[in-house]
Amino acid sequence: MAEGELEAVRKCLREFSIEARELFLGRSVPYLEQPPSPLHFHRDWLCPNKPCIIRNAIRHWPALSKWSPAYLRAAVGSKLVSVAVTPHGYADAVFGDRFVMPEERRMPFASLLDLIESRGGGGVDGRRGVFYMQKQCSSLTEELPELIGDVDTEIPWMNKALGKHPDAVNFWLGEEAAVTSCECSFSFFFIPSVHKDHYENLYCVISGEKHFILLPPSDRPFIPYELYQPATFKQREDGSFDVVDEEAAEKVPWIPVDPLNPDLERYPDYGLARPLHCTVRAGEMLYLPSLWFHHVRQSQGCIAVNYWYDMEFDVKYNYFQLLESLSAVVGKK
Repeated sequence: MAEGELEAVRKCLREFSIEARELFLGRSVPYLEQPPSPLHFHRDWLCPNKPCIIRNAIRHWPALSKWSPAYLRAAVGSKLVSVAVTPHGYADAVFGDRFVMPEERRMPFASLLDLIESRGGGGVDGRRGVFYMQKQCSSLTEELPELIGDVDTEIPWMNKALGKHPDAVNFWLGEEAAVTSCECSFSFFFIPSVHKDHYENLYCVISGEKHFILLPPSDRPFIPYELYQPATFKQREDGSFDVVDEEAAEKVPWIPVDPLNPDLERYPDYGLARPLHCTVRAGEMLYLPSLWFHHVRQSQGCIAVNYWYDMEFDVKYNYFQLLESLSAVVGKK
């Protein structure tokens, strides 16, 4: 394709993103005071693929008042749970020329609570590691079934809107970790993770707060991907970490931009993206639509539960795949 034709496609993609924001996306994440009816949710949020924060969707959950450290120790303290361990809090992130996944460790839930309480958000020490319960295989129902009675196992109005039940209900608990790119003992740089999921996501905060950076699918032309060798962190006995390559694995496409401090000299097109920033506090629920790119930070010891509903692979998905293909074509040098 000639350079003039490529530039014409780039112009169309830029206008596509601008029109999407002006026509229906807006410049902030709106709040709803009550859960919508299934019909209204389907019409106003699901079909337009728009996020929103719902303030009183989970106020009836016993977990909001019960899930203190003392209660959790008594209810599930001895249970072995899966915990992600990294040197500086970046799980599934670009690290130098690698895409590095966390070390997965089994430990008693009470030990995780002890670590989080003892550190109290006092910074990150790469020789101790950062711990995060983040396993995404319905960890609430599979690893902590004793807590199910304190929350809803599914969201009735979402079930009706989608005509299905959630594929997974996940439990999240971890430390506040540094998320800006930082030089560490390996003399490389971490890049905080931005990613998307093929799920309709209801993200509910029980205690603390979560900070989200959201990018709509229509900004895909401005979001770069590069290929990285997959690897895994492995902690040594002295507390330091090695990066161990996954030798037989194919390279992973991942986003190399730090959304908190983007390198616009290297990735100038990212300057055309218009991220939305929002904070979800205790008792609130975020509807995070499928295919939205997102980056998440949290307060120390924040507890959350999220519901993943498989997205419909309908015409919206076809449109996104077309956008993905065009973005890859115009992004080639």
